Amino acid sequence: MKFGFFLFMLLPLAAHVYVLWHVYQVLPLPVWAKWCVVALMTAALVMMLVGIMGAFDRMPLGVASAAYDVSTSWLIVFLYLLLAFVALDLGRLVHLVPKQWLHDNAWTAGTLTAVIAALLIGGNIHYHNKVREPLSLHTQKALSKPVRVVMLSDLHLGYHNRKAEFGRWVSMINAEHPDLILVAGDIIDGYVRPLLDEDMAADFHQFQAPVVACLGNHEYITGLDRSLDFYRRAGITLLRDSTLMVGDLLIVGRDDRANPHRQSTQQLLASADRTKFIILLDHQPYHLEESQLCGIDFQLSGHTHEGQVWPISLMVHAMYENAWGFCQKGDTRYYVSSGLGIWGGKYRIGTRSEYIVADITN
Repeated sequence: MKFGFFLFMLLPLAAHVYVLWHVYQVLPLPVWAKWCVVALMTAALVMMLVGIMGAFDRMPLGVASAAYDVSTSWLIVFLYLLLAFVALDLGRLVHLVPKQWLHDNAWTAGTLTAVIAALLIGGNIHYHNKVREPLSLHTQKALSKPVRVVMLSDLHLGYHNRKAEFGRWVSMINAEHPDLILVAGDIIDGYVRPLLDEDMAADFHQFQAPVVACLGNHEYITGLDRSLDFYRRAGITLLRDSTLMVGDLLIVGRDDRANPHRQSTQQLLASADRTKFIILLDHQPYHLEESQLCGIDFQLSGHTHEGQVWPISLMVHAMYENAWGFCQKGDTRYYVSSGLGIWGGKYRIGTRSEYIVADITN
């Protein structure tokens, strides 16, 4: 266990040293300027680490927000620098890349800077373009009238997704005139302080439909008591291993997998009215077959973000049976959302930020 933890910490550190060494080598600058660039990159990494340990909460809100954005954006820059330098090194080993491309080379440095800058700018623009995903859910179960449900996941409100941005999301969702709003976890990014400082709970009261949610793993990262207190302030109906009738719909909310003692879907449905259209909220999309076996009509999950940026998205698709989008198993339909918000730097590269507008009809 100790050796595994040592490797877990050592490998990212070794990767950072590898990238910084290559940056130092490739920049066509005086030695002092090279060291300045390396120092700034190292500072971004350290800033993120100390922020995770609570330093953001001790900074003024604006400073903390900027520090969060810069430090988490460095992770994206680091990812693409790592991929580029590995590719260049492999090319050099097979004699396709001249050695001089990696040493004091303005063309290499300029190309890498331009490509990564273009990816970040395009990814940020794409992040802010929220995609409306329409979904038609037909059922033979009794409905007194058609029902429109706006479905969300992974808002990640915090130092980067702040009050003004959330206000735009509220207006966007209200424009759909939903009968119900469902959120499949991770409303809070990991720090409750910015939500309290900006009174984001009041914005939840601007929704023109009831908000029902389950917990995500980030509510546990934030601190369960603080998360639950915010949910109460915001007027969110939280389902933790519980059910709720909303009109003709039976909403089932599972606690997150962070709770090892959470109930199974079968336990939650032991006394449920199976004649109702049943929607399950379960943050992490594992063991999808359980919902099929229990007769769930529709399951909403999130958590994956579809990897946020390529090529992490490829890894996420390999990890989950359904990492994003609609699928069906038997009579049970599923949607795994890539999230309305995002963790860390606000970039969508090869993925999208979305909300689902589901119309449930006979």
